[in-house]
Amino acid sequence: MKILFVCLGNICRSPIAEGVMKSLVLQNQLHWQIESAGTESYHVGQPPHVFSQEVCLEKGIDISDQRARQFQKSDFDHFDKIYALATDVLHEITLVGKPKTNKDQLVLFLNEQYPLQQKSVKDPWYGTKEGYYPVFDEIKSCCEVILEKYRK
Repeated sequence: MKILFVCLGNICRSPIAEGVMKSLVLQNQLHWQIESAGTESYHVGQPPHVFSQEVCLEKGIDISDQRARQFQKSDFDHFDKIYALATDVLHEITLVGKPKTNKDQLVLFLNEQYPLQQKSVKDPWYGTKEGYYPVFDEIKSCCEVILEKYRK
């Protein structure tokens, strides 16, 4: 299984998702490829936001070696699942991906846990570190659902 998590800048939500899923995959001895990207180029080459790193590290997950990259149309050729962490991100990926966009391959992340509800993971970028904890918990919960769904 090859999974790509995508948010806006690839420094807050999607790096957390990448780190959490890599941790779950390792714990379950699976051989999945997990990466993350952003629809925008604002932070290409930069590490995850300091609060993303700190919250993940407090939960036993080190994401400090990740570097932001921008989503590319070619990602549709390399990943089985592409998860957009928000509805605006899903829209942007669809625009980049045309005509390659595949509704089974491209999924709104929280739809795995809350089917058809079209929920977005809140962007913690503008808040304090405290805002990153519920984002981490929500991402972890949904990653666990994805793991259970696809490891069979």
